[in-house]
Amino acid sequence: MSLSSSSPSAPTPPERVHVGAVAALPNGSQTEVLLGGVHVVVVGYEGQYYALRNNCTHKDFPLLGGDVSMGRITCAKHGAKFELATGKAKTLPAVKAVQIFKTLVEDGEVYVLAL
Repeated sequence: MSLSSSSPSAPTPPERVHVGAVAALPNGSQTEVLLGGVHVVVVGYEGQYYALRNNCTHKDFPLLGGDVSMGRITCAKHGAKFELATGKAKTLPAVKAVQIFKTLVEDGEVYVLAL
């Protein structure tokens, strides 16, 4: 006996994680959230929010707390720089991009979603 419904099921919305209120995440802020088992660093920069996997692709060091300037975050361990908007490695020793995530501001709250 099947328990299927005759109406089509609604698509599952993408998983999203609440980061915090915009007021609590000013320009220059950095915070970490967990999205589907992945540690994600969320950076407030020039009025935008960027979300990247919190892991340097060079030597698995967290990016959280790294210097942010010129649209890039710097790994504090060896100085590799990653573009906030794309995750692309911009300086050695890193050559691989960091995974990025989508950010969403809704009703004054910041969320991170998988791309």
